Order: sequence, then structure tokens, then C-alpha cells
Amino acid sequence: MSELTYHPDVDGASGDPDGADAALRADIRRLGGLLGQTLARQEGRGLLDLVEEVRALVRSDAETAAVKLGGLDVSTATLLARAFSTYFHLANITEQVHRARELRRRRALHGGWLDATAKLIAERNVPASEIAAAARRLAIRPVFTAHPTEAARRSILTKLRGVADQLDGEFAAAALYGETALNDRRLSELLDLLWQTDELRLDRPDPTDEARNAVYYLRDLYDDAAPQVLDDLAETLKRLGVETAPTTRPLTFGTWIGGDRDGNPYVTPTVTRDVLLLQHEHGIRAVEAALEDLILEVSVSRRLRGVSLDLSASLAKDLDALGEVDERFRRVNAEEPYRLKARCIRAKLANTRTRLAKGTEHVPGRDYRGTRDLVADLELMRASLARNAGQLTAVGRLASVIRTVSAFGLHLATMDVREHADAHHAVLAQLFTQVGEVTNYASLSRAERIALLAKELTGRRPLSSADSPLTDAARKTYDVFGTIRTAQERFGEDVVESYIVSMTRGVDDVLAAAVLAREAGLVDPHAPRASIGFVPLLETIAELRAGGEILDELLSLAPYRALVRARGDVQEVMLGYSDSNKEAGITTSQWAIHKAQRSLRDVAAKHGVRLRLFHGRGGTVGRGGGPTHEAILAQPYGTLDGAIKVTEQGEVISDKYTLPALARENLELTVAAVLQATLLHTTPRQPEEELAKWDSSMTVVSDAAFVKYRELVENPQLPEYFWAATPTELLGALNIGSRPAKRPDSGAGLGGLRAIPWVFGWTQSRQIVPGWFGVGTGLRAAREAGLGDDLREMFERWHFFGTFLSNVEMMLAKTDLTIARGYVQALVPDPLLPIFDTISDEYERSVAEVLAITGESALLESQPVLHRTLGVRDSYLEPLHHLQVALLRQYRDAGLVGRAGVTAPGSRRAPTTDPTLERALLTTVNGIAAGMRNTG
Repeated sequence: MSELTYHPDVDGASGDPDGADAALRADIRRLGGLLGQTLARQEGRGLLDLVEEVRALVRSDAETAAVKLGGLDVSTATLLARAFSTYFHLANITEQVHRARELRRRRALHGGWLDATAKLIAERNVPASEIAAAARRLAIRPVFTAHPTEAARRSILTKLRGVADQLDGEFAAAALYGETALNDRRLSELLDLLWQTDELRLDRPDPTDEARNAVYYLRDLYDDAAPQVLDDLAETLKRLGVETAPTTRPLTFGTWIGGDRDGNPYVTPTVTRDVLLLQHEHGIRAVEAALEDLILEVSVSRRLRGVSLDLSASLAKDLDALGEVDERFRRVNAEEPYRLKARCIRAKLANTRTRLAKGTEHVPGRDYRGTRDLVADLELMRASLARNAGQLTAVGRLASVIRTVSAFGLHLATMDVREHADAHHAVLAQLFTQVGEVTNYASLSRAERIALLAKELTGRRPLSSADSPLTDAARKTYDVFGTIRTAQERFGEDVVESYIVSMTRGVDDVLAAAVLAREAGLVDPHAPRASIGFVPLLETIAELRAGGEILDELLSLAPYRALVRARGDVQEVMLGYSDSNKEAGITTSQWAIHKAQRSLRDVAAKHGVRLRLFHGRGGTVGRGGGPTHEAILAQPYGTLDGAIKVTEQGEVISDKYTLPALARENLELTVAAVLQATLLHTTPRQPEEELAKWDSSMTVVSDAAFVKYRELVENPQLPEYFWAATPTELLGALNIGSRPAKRPDSGAGLGGLRAIPWVFGWTQSRQIVPGWFGVGTGLRAAREAGLGDDLREMFERWHFFGTFLSNVEMMLAKTDLTIARGYVQALVPDPLLPIFDTISDEYERSVAEVLAITGESALLESQPVLHRTLGVRDSYLEPLHHLQVALLRQYRDAGLVGRAGVTAPGSRRAPTTDPTLERALLTTVNGIAAGMRNTG
């Protein structure tokens, strides 16, 4: 019996029988069969028979399937949901394994993305001097956030990684030795363990738990993907005639975990310190492992080769200062200076660990504060080897270690700190009242606040003292600046570099943070000195449109400009994708962000400042997601000058970085795209008049789409419809993140709901409104205005529009209004049904208009493998949706709404406790998230 398998009439197995797609299907069939055996072994044959019956019934008679699933008892429903959820996890990891294999095959045949980029650069005859200048400006930073969108537990992901390793090991053995026995026993063992592992978290993680999860990925990147990409980049540049020092930092990593305070009451100064300690513990271990390899490898004897005087002097100084270096090593390595120097570095790292744990003072020469002295020690070894017949090792193994240490430091990732703009003003209102200068700070106009804060920033007197009386909330905000200063003194200045001001609406919002930083001694415009930079986060459409004006006014203020000068004349600005999309819809959000980048680029150039854009992209298209490589290349010309930051979060992190080959691919894609954009996209790709014409057409699309989207979200019945038609009230009970799903004091409506639960609810019910709503109306308005030819031309020749439409097409393909109708009919009161009609009408309009531009007869027609994959997934997703609808109805009838952490308005019953029912529902949520490949 073919258990839990792809079927030929569903997945098109008759096509490409010998290709990679056929191999993927074969592995999924194999794992599906083994999963069936696990179900029978663990729960009895009855469960397996039920799975097969339901799967067949869904394909032949969906209505009967829905009735049958609705009649299951909760215990059986839970087991069935777990079976389908586990299948999706196995399908996902198998797809990742095969993607990794295909990437390795392609790299062996055609080279990597950096090779392709180098070819483009060479074809354009870019001078080596320009390439060298661009290489010096490269500063690419993926930033790991704790935004709660990863539904799978680490325990589940670890088992899945074991499955991947087993499949890969068998494939490698077959490639080496020909046919090899398949180890079904090991895979069955992993599947049994997977089935016996609870996929639901018992408790909500705290920020330190989230940091441990990020460290897991960062250590993997440190050990494998990052060194490969850094070495490949250096080699690529060398082929283009540019030598780069190993100490350069073209790629680094960032984190918000432990520093993102906006709306998260659990991120305290103690948490920030604990997370930094955790990162350093693992960062030190990573360097120690690299040093152990060097000790084994670099056994050069001074009896056979010379050693530089500066290394000899440094080694003698170390040995005097470091009594911890064992006498035995001093003796046996006496004539092996590189080994002995590496042992001294290890002793300093051990002392660093002790100092950080005890909180004692840094002692130069005995421990490290930051990474600079560590890299200097390694550079001494490299330079000595290079001058003494060790050139290959100097540019090989040791250079690679230095590149990696420079990228990660001892801290693995630089922490950004983020806080809401209003929090800073709340502190300053109390401080100004205490000094008697302003009695009602909150009543000041924005212009008055700017004048007051600019004057304060220029002044030399302290506005506060350590014991200034403040409310508890204000004290928490005030203390964060002191926490940053303490962290930099303890760990080094590179542990925190940027302070992000959420919901920046004007210049005063940035100045407020700068004044508080001055109070903590972090900045001084008179020196000028700034140990952190200030980053306005533009999140709403109004602020995105005004972004250029805000930056111009900010950089025109002499005291603030002095701080930017102290930061190397670099100004970072963050663009918020998620909230702008929730506010205005995908079309207007994407267009506003695109135009904001142009405006910010021009203002920065006017002030002689380098602009570093920080893209706050979510995992889903509805939150700014989509292929990173394409998104980078679609940026306006000149906006990417080597430096870029991009958020990585939730299931995007596990999807990109679980397997080393995929991690390498994703890092290389990003680096290659940034290098290409920096060197080759410095001028418009199209004539100015053509771009102006396209801008005008896009504005027509955006304006009409915005009106349509706002009609939906301003409908007073939409909040009730949203809560009724989606399982959003369950998100809190998934325990997937420490941050609350709603902003404080935001009421029961949708206004304060964060973008993640907004997308989560629409996705679980397969309506996916944030990914496409309004697009059809916008495109039709442009076509009816006579711009149909322009739209087709834009799709074919404008990278921005092509990428936008491609992402929308994907979301339309993932939307399934037949499934969505099941939620609506079962859960939504009759008076609210017209809202679904509105959504359905706009969906049909959007599909029709997208196809009219792409020239396809069906969505994803040009991507048949992807289209088939989504179709197969739907056949397994449908039972989970039917289960979820039936269980939601029971859940709400039992009065359980409200228990899960994001309370739906209008609940009349008091919450009761039925953990079995809630568990069943959460299992369906996990399964649908796995099947859709995203949570929110």
C-alpha cells in the first residue's frame, strides 16, 4: 500500500521521470511510507487507515470529507492533525535537501552566484579602482529578529535536520560507491522520535530562549557557510584584480533579540546583559575551536623558517603576562612560535570568559575587550608567515580564520536596540519638568520640540542625574542608554552600534533619543563623538512619503550632523514593510518604500552622507518578504552603495539556514546581489523619460489599490469578520515568541494588532488578503486609463514592477477561496458574509489582471514544478483546514475564546479550560503553517 505518498495523477509523476523532480518525489514517497509505518507502530493501524481514507475522500468528495472530519472526537482529530503536520515537516526538509543537492550540482558545473556577478562586472569593463572602492564599502548584515513566526519547536527542527543528514549521507555514499543500501532503520528511528516529541511549546519563550535559538544558527554559519562565502568573495575580487585584507568586514551579522524593546515588556537591561553574555560564551567557543585547528596545523618551526621580530616580541610579552600558559607547552612548543602564540590567544580568551562572568575590569594583554586586539594577534601570525615562506598558509587557512573572526567577533552578532518614539518623549517630559524649563512638554508642537531638543543637544549641562525621579515606565526607557554604555565598556563598542526609533514621525523623535544618549555619555556633538548611531524607522505611508524631508531636516541640524560625522558620515534609515502593508495594502506599501528610497538617496547625497538602508522585511510577501536577491536588484539605482541591513526572522531563518548548503547559497546570493547593485546599478537602467512614464502608471495603480484596500479595512464590520473567520485568537497560545501580539492599550480592534497576527489569520484561513488585496483594482484602473501596454512593458523591463507582480502571483496561487469559504460558512455570522464577497470579487479581479499582464492562462503557468508542488500540498492541507474549522466551532461554542492570548472581541462566554481541544486546534495551526511554509 502506498502510504502518505504523492500520486501520479496529482503530482505529474509522468513528467521528467529521470530528473531531480522525480528524485525528490521518490524520497518523499519513501519518507511518507516510513511515516505510515510509524503511525501504525505507535498508534495502531486504525490511524493509518483513517489518514488514507481522509486523503482519498478529500480528493473525491470534499463535502463528505468535511462532514466526516467534523464528526471526529477531539483525540482522534489531534492524532490526524499531527499525522498531516508531520508529513509536511518531512516534505519540507526533503525539498530543502534536494534544493541543496541541486545547488551543489549547479555550482560544480557553472560556479556560484559570485562567479556570475564577476562575469557581469568583467563584461562591463569596470576599472579595478572602482571595484576596490566598492569592496571597501561592502557592509552586508542579515539581522536576526525574534519576531514570532516560527511555529516549529527546536526539538522538531533538530529531528528534521537528522533526517536531512541521513538522506544526504546516503546520497553521498551512492555517488562515491555506486548503489548503496538505504538505511530505513535509522530514518524510522528518527520518525518515531519525531512522533513522540511534542510539537507544541509548554511555555512562552523568554528573550534569552530566543537568543539561544539565534545562536544555534549563528554558530552553524560560523562553522561552515560564512567562511566559505567570505573566502569566495575574496577570491572573486582577486580575479577582478582587487586584493582585500582579511580584516575587512564585508559581511557581519546582527540581532534584535535582547535589544528590541518596542512593545516587549520582557526585554529589560538584565535580559540585554544576559543575551550578550550568552552570545559571547558561544562566540568565544567558536574562536577556540578555530584556534585548536590552527595549533594542530601551523606547526612551523623557527629552526626551519624565520619568524618576524614583531611576532617574537608579542609572543615574549604574552608569555610574561600569561602565567596560565602551561609549562609543558612552553617547553614542547618552544621552537614553534605560531603554536605558542595560538596557545597564548586561547589563554586570553579563557581570561575573557572569566572576566565577563565575574564582571571584573578588562586587563590589556591578559584578556580581550571586543575583537580588535584578537584580530591584531592573528594578523601578527599571518604577516609573519607571509614574510617567511608561509604565503600559502597566510592567504589560505589563517586568512580564512581572520575573515571569520572579523565577521562574527567575540559577540557573534551586533545587537540593535529599538524603542518606540513615544517612550523617549515620555522620559523627556518628566526631565524637563524637573529642571523647570518646560511645564507641559507633551503640548509642544513638533517644531517647538525640535527647537528645544536641538538646543539641549548643543548644550553642555546635564538634564538629568542617575537618581532623577521617574515613573517606572520612564525609568526603564532611561536606563536602556546606561545599559548600552555599560555593555560597550564591558564587551567593546561593536556589541551595540545602532539605536532604532520605532514609529518615527518627525525629526524630534530622533533628537529625543539622541538627547537621552547624551545623558548617558554615549554621544557628544562637541567632541564630536558618537558610540551609537540613531536610526529613524519609517513605518507608515505618511512617514515613508515624508522620509526625504525628515532626513533633510535632521541632517541640516548642526549638532546632529556632528554625530553623523563622528559615525563616519553614515546615516542609517530603516524602512518598515509590515506595518505600511497592514495600513495601506501591498501595492501602496511597496510603491511608497520604493519612492522613499529614491528620496532618501538624493537627500543623503546632498549632505555628503552615505546612506545605509535597513529593510525591515518580514517572512511573507504580505510583510515585505520574497526572494532577497530579486528584492536587492529591484532597488532604485544608487540606493545601494555597498551597505545594507535586512531582517531575518521566524521560519525564514530555519528555511534559509538549517542546511549548510542552503545557508551558503542564501548568503552568497545576498552578497552577490549587493556587489552587483553597488557596481552596476549606479545609474538608471532606463531612460529618464521612460522611468517617469512608468512612475506615473504605477501611481495610478497604487492610488486605486489604496482606495480599494482602505474600503476593506475601514469597514466597521471587518474586525468582527476577521476574528470570526480566522483562528487568530490562538496565536498567543502557540508560545512562539516573547513579544505580545498586540500593542499595549490598543483595544480589541485591528488597529493595535501587529502585522504578524494580521498576516497569520488571513493565511491560516487561506484568504491571504495582505498578499494581494487591491492589486486587481489598481491594475484595472491603469488598464482602463489606457495604460495596458505600459503595464506589460513595466512587467518585462522594470525590475521593481516585475518582482512586485511575481510576488503577488505567488500569493494569489497560495490563496484558496474554496477552503476559505468553509471557514466563512461555518464561523462567520450571516450579516458579515458580504465582506467575503468583497474579498472574492477582488481576488477574481486580481487574478484576471495579473494574467492579462503576464500573458499566462493560469497562475504560475511558467513555473510548472512550483505549481504542481503547491497543488500536491493542497491535497494534504485540505484535511487540516476542515479539522481546524470543526474544532474552532467547538472551541468557540465552549466559550474558550480569549484564553489563547489574542482575544477576539465580542466573546460573551467566560473562558473555560479544555486543554485537549485547544491542543487539537494548535496542532492544526502548526500543520497548516508547515504546509503553507509560513506562519506570518
